[in-house]
Amino acid sequence: VSNPKLNLLDTLSKFSHDSDAEVAQNAIFGLGMIGAGTNNARLAATLRQLAQYHAKDQNNLFMVRIAQGLVHLGKGTLTLNPFHSDRQLMSPVAMAGLMSVLVAMLDVKTTILGKSHYLLYGLSTAMQPRMLVTFDEELRPLPVSVRVGQAVDVVGQAGKPKTITGFQTHTTPVLLAYGERAELATEEYLPVTTIMEGFVILKKNPDY
Repeated sequence: VSNPKLNLLDTLSKFSHDSDAEVAQNAIFGLGMIGAGTNNARLAATLRQLAQYHAKDQNNLFMVRIAQGLVHLGKGTLTLNPFHSDRQLMSPVAMAGLMSVLVAMLDVKTTILGKSHYLLYGLSTAMQPRMLVTFDEELRPLPVSVRVGQAVDVVGQAGKPKTITGFQTHTTPVLLAYGERAELATEEYLPVTTIMEGFVILKKNPDY
């Protein structure tokens, strides 16, 4: 979820033109799920193309609109990923919300496209911000330099191994994509939490 890999996009976009309506509807919804909150340009273009292709079929068009809404979730600031805290913890509530919607999609005609469209609200349990915003101790926004890169698993490694690879330096607030991690690029502040995601409070480094 919220991780649009190219091979998945190709497979699902192939199925989204299927002659069987249910296969097409589930594939379109799948496209929305894997791109949820990513603002992925390729996926958005695919969905615009699908909207024209399915313009005559009301149900398919409804699914395309749902998928478009998911891709631009919170204008690209939200994600549906049930994992948090550097992907070490899974939220069972978020997982249940995602699973309930996906199970409902197995019989899409009578649930989502029937009278139980409100089941889509189950996704709201999995929505969480994917931005990193830093504040000072008075909770005033505090722009600082952070390095954002692909997270590296350093569990059980000796010494102080690098936790991210291929990083770029940005100034907060920043958006973290799937599998990315951030660390402070300056020694001037110390984070109050060990995990740099969501809303982080920084305090002045007394030794700086």
